Amino acid sequence: MLEIHQFACLSDNYGFLVHDPVSEETTCIDTPDADAYLREAAAKGWQITQIWNTHWHPDHAGGNAAIKAATGCTITGPAEVEKIAPLDRVVKNGDTVTLGDHAAVVIDVSGHTNGHIAYHLADDEIAFVGDSVFALGCGRMFEGEPKQFWDSLSRIKALPPQTMLYCAHEYTQSNAKFALHADPDNLDLQLYVQEIDDRRARREPTVPTKLERELKTNPFLRADREDLRNRWGGGSPHETFAKLRAAKDSF
Repeated sequence: MLEIHQFACLSDNYGFLVHDPVSEETTCIDTPDADAYLREAAAKGWQITQIWNTHWHPDHAGGNAAIKAATGCTITGPAEVEKIAPLDRVVKNGDTVTLGDHAAVVIDVSGHTNGHIAYHLADDEIAFVGDSVFALGCGRMFEGEPKQFWDSLSRIKALPPQTMLYCAHEYTQSNAKFALHADPDNLDLQLYVQEIDDRRARREPTVPTKLERELKTNPFLRADREDLRNRWGGGSPHETFAKLRAAKDSF
């Protein structure tokens, strides 16, 4: 069974170290803060052997060079990461990466950036989704187009509902305020927001989040629902998604 060590770094990022106790391999999921990753791995007694990047932004790939220099690890990610750091292996949608005997399928989740990917470990019922989707939110559309991003979210929606989504930032309370604005009659959402507020009052993380719950509450994953589409002016799911994303940008 994989061990996942989650820790806060930078201002609102989460770092993830994933360890396979059988092979003793450990991978970093993105590298927002090299010093934090090296310190946390040392405290766990784990040797970093890999890095899996989701996209090129510096708060996700900025620590690659320093961690590789310290550990000799191999770095895997989408081609866009080479804008800021070399890769040992370039992967794209449908490829597979492994940590010991644990396999992760690469999923195209572009939209936040045009090469953004996620890693789905089906047997472990987890996915590392970077900035593509958050608890009650999704990434800002810096490079992509609405239909592209909606298609990406649809691939996430199609994962088994019990999948735990490991997203990269603690944005949930802020996202919850917009979600209530977008979908105010959603009783599941109202209950979820109360739980989020309670957890943050105790300084507990809201990540990971279960896909099953996000499908009931996250407005960006619900842009294909007739009630939400009507509330936001109708149109296709990706047009509704575009309206929601634009509204969140200025909320």
